[in-house]
Amino acid sequence: MKLKVGDTAPDFTLQDLSGNRVSLNSFRGRQNVVISFVPAAWTPVCSQQWPGYNIAKDLFERNNAVLLGITVDNVPTLYAWTRPMGRLWFPVLSDFWPHGAVAQSYGVLREDGVAERALFVIDKEGIIRYIDIHDINLMPKLEDLVKELEKLPK
Repeated sequence: MKLKVGDTAPDFTLQDLSGNRVSLNSFRGRQNVVISFVPAAWTPVCSQQWPGYNIAKDLFERNNAVLLGITVDNVPTLYAWTRPMGRLWFPVLSDFWPHGAVAQSYGVLREDGVAERALFVIDKEGIIRYIDIHDINLMPKLEDLVKELEKLPK
């Protein structure tokens, strides 16, 4: 399935690092959502991208947006990987089992079993407003993401 801007974002429920279940639909009508898919734990670009969002937390808050970080790694791996990053302000979610099911529903699961480096901006009504499938070896520009967030109703 190939999603495009204007489509309804597929709902999902995934486990976070504390064992809580987080559903996309729980934000509907309340907050805009940014989904950040990264390929895999322990990779250099991924290890810089998510801590960088800690610095930009106020940009998300100003735009009434929550960030959901998703990888195909299991919870223990994600816990070990993110722990040295310090406290991330956003939920880190495991799309491990069934392996990559959410990444697949968003059209970003690669044949080698990892996700593309991708950003999806979803408005409060659950509609996809921006998609950035990025070079897997490069970090998306925060400025581009903020520009898209600022277009959304608060």
